[in-house]
Amino acid sequence: MKTEVRKSLLTLILSGILLIIAFFLDKTLAIPLWGKLLIYLVPYLVAGFDVLKEAIEGFREREFFGEEFLMSIATIGALVIGFIPGAEAKFVEAVFVMLFFKVGELFEEIAEGNGEKSIESLMEMRPDFANLIKDGKTEKVDPKTVQVGDVIEIRPGEKVPMDGIILEGSTSLNTVAITGESVPRYANEEDMVISGSINLSGNIKVQVTKSFEESTASKIIELVENAEENKSKSTKFITKFAKVYTPIVVALAVLVALVPSIITKDFATWVLRALTFLVVSCPCALVISVPLAYFGGIGGAAKRGIIIKGANHLEDLAKASTIVLDKTGTLTEGVFEVTAIHPKEFNEKELLHLASHAEYYSSHPIALSLKEAYHKVEGEEDHCMISDIEEIAGLGIKANVNGELVYVGNSKLMDSIGVSCEDCHHVGTIVHVAKANEYIGHIVISDRIKEDSKEAIADFKKHKLQTIMLTGDTEKIAQGVKEELGLDGYFAELLPQDKVTKLEDIIKSTEKGKVIFVGDGINDAPVLARADVGVAMGAMGSDAAIEAADVVLMEDKISKISTARRIAKKTQRIAIENIYFAIIVKVVVLILAAIGYAPMWLAVFADVGVTVLAVLNSMRTLRG
Repeated sequence: MKTEVRKSLLTLILSGILLIIAFFLDKTLAIPLWGKLLIYLVPYLVAGFDVLKEAIEGFREREFFGEEFLMSIATIGALVIGFIPGAEAKFVEAVFVMLFFKVGELFEEIAEGNGEKSIESLMEMRPDFANLIKDGKTEKVDPKTVQVGDVIEIRPGEKVPMDGIILEGSTSLNTVAITGESVPRYANEEDMVISGSINLSGNIKVQVTKSFEESTASKIIELVENAEENKSKSTKFITKFAKVYTPIVVALAVLVALVPSIITKDFATWVLRALTFLVVSCPCALVISVPLAYFGGIGGAAKRGIIIKGANHLEDLAKASTIVLDKTGTLTEGVFEVTAIHPKEFNEKELLHLASHAEYYSSHPIALSLKEAYHKVEGEEDHCMISDIEEIAGLGIKANVNGELVYVGNSKLMDSIGVSCEDCHHVGTIVHVAKANEYIGHIVISDRIKEDSKEAIADFKKHKLQTIMLTGDTEKIAQGVKEELGLDGYFAELLPQDKVTKLEDIIKSTEKGKVIFVGDGINDAPVLARADVGVAMGAMGSDAAIEAADVVLMEDKISKISTARRIAKKTQRIAIENIYFAIIVKVVVLILAAIGYAPMWLAVFADVGVTVLAVLNSMRTLRG
């Protein structure tokens, strides 16, 4: 139990006991009015000391309409009203109002504590130490002292202190704190490990690639902690509403006290009604519960590996009507699948051999895929002689492989050298291969659709989200992906700058709702920044994603967007429920208080009771 909660609870118990004693003395002894005031002042001051103190501080800072100031005026008025001729003493009511106000604060502290727990659970990602290997010895050190390039040892059961690459060993990693997924990930030599994961099995040695402060776990914690700064429109509205609403009701309370008193000459009755009016007027139910709902929603999302940078982005997620998606790395794996198709007189190995060697010095993803496919067939380097490499713009590559002239490229390249190539009806990038003037065959390079893309797109359509794909690939490839996934539309053969322009066109043409853009966060930073809500997926270790996006999915699954929207909609619904509930109850009781049908206990319910109920409702968002 937090110190603040424990202190509030003890204060409530003590003041409650003292109130019972004061009430007993009041009813059993013949105590004059001043004496009664003194015995009730004891539980009143125990319960309200902090409230009175904050009210005085607020008054000094010229913040006259804070809830503590309003509550102090109302309760002090209730304490002294008995001294007005013909008025009934309200000592018990005054103490009760302060007691119940403290009950409201207690619930607020408990709710905030629970919200902070969901954030603090992220703190568990941060390790207390790192096993630094230096001069052949392993030393346990503060992870903040470890430098980029250092080698650390991570033993089974230990947390990964910072991002790095495995130099030696293999293991299974629990990434639930980062991704929200409980299925362990297998990691081998040359694989990246992310800070915040837990090493489950093997002993591994890791070369650090990011400092402690720049590692993934620290970045996530920083983002979630700072998310509260980006307030939603609802939260901003409540803040502005309270600043206008409170002075108005205070002015009305003064009018309720003065105008009828002058007319009826019944000063005591109308002052009591005005004090009741003040108790009701406190906007704490709104001021507390609405931000708390969004805070809980952000924390609930974080536990599921979804980092939302602010309540405003949470609100925009809930209002989305269109979702625009990058293709490579988002809808597809971004890992190319190579299929060799060859005439009978040539085999797959020869076809891949010539293509991969002609592309040997290229770092293009297609060239890398060809080389990887050949190594799977051949197994080892064959030390072939490669020379006279020439790139033919827009067509392909010409190279000398072991003394033979090889052409690798599109059908136009084959036409230019007078070689007749076969038609290919497969969806993907087609690479034709010729040796001298002889056609060897062609290779289909296609990007695999992610396992959960179909399910995710179906879910988007179920919830009436328009789905549009942007890609730099050809019309044929884009059309194939559209048909396979059931997308509403696509735009193909786009350069990076074209994606931003196209997204702007989509935003302008969207009549209602917000536009989400989903990308891999590395090459799509400009588009992520331009969207109403930029969502970067599979962003573990990607600085570009974390900086550019409004929402970061730590797991490489597009279906997480549906989870994020569900949390956003639930959070917004709860915030709106609180607004309507608090305003309706307060308006009704304010009217009743003004005409004399709301006793002090009903005023307490309209303030503290509504606050407690709204806070409890807000706590539902913590479950995500």
